[in-house]
Amino acid sequence: MLKLVLVSLLIVMANFTFSEEADEIDPFEGVNRVFYELNFNLLDPVIIKPIAIIYDDLTPKPIRQGFRNFFSNLDEVPSLVNNVLQGKFGQAANNAERFLMNTTLGLGGFLDIAKRAGLQSAEDEDFGQTLAVWGVPDGPYLMLPFFGPSTLRDAPSNFVDSLLDPFSYNDSLPVRAVIKGIDLISLRADLLGIDDVISGDEYLFIRDVYLQNREYVISDGAIDDDFDDLDDY
Repeated sequence: MLKLVLVSLLIVMANFTFSEEADEIDPFEGVNRVFYELNFNLLDPVIIKPIAIIYDDLTPKPIRQGFRNFFSNLDEVPSLVNNVLQGKFGQAANNAERFLMNTTLGLGGFLDIAKRAGLQSAEDEDFGQTLAVWGVPDGPYLMLPFFGPSTLRDAPSNFVDSLLDPFSYNDSLPVRAVIKGIDLISLRADLLGIDDVISGDEYLFIRDVYLQNREYVISDGAIDDDFDDLDDY
């Protein structure tokens, strides 16, 4: 994870973009920029970010960590299924063990008991990554309203992964809405510091870092880059 962050920052510092392939990577840039304005210059600064700041200021750190653990535990389920579909059976077994242990002994996942037992968490796996492993190309870059950066391949995958979310089968719509809301605010609170890192054309910054990050996670970190010396960190 540290290498991923450092690589992303170095990419930005070097003013690296995919502009030379913009027509192929981002043919819908005009529409994407409209949705970018909606997401990042209207919804986020007016609604989501202020709530995240209040949440971060008023919620004790152990409670915030508990929520992060809880949602991370839920993510073990889609990661398990996608690891199986990708043939990563060892990682799938780790997902299963972590989910069972944290759900039962960790108060529904609020405590990461599995980590204390030596079962370390891994990067989440989603159906978009599974399709990439199966050879499906990513297609054009998309900025989805309300959902943010994606690609033509990854966008429909969000629906598939939602079917693997245990809380999607809760009969109470208010409960599902509250859970999703807390998840969103908790995630946004974790990303408050990223606002100080974004520079230049913010749309291109987010697009390029998103695509680079997707390449990184799909290849499990085995990407060709010029930053191999960062492994020493």
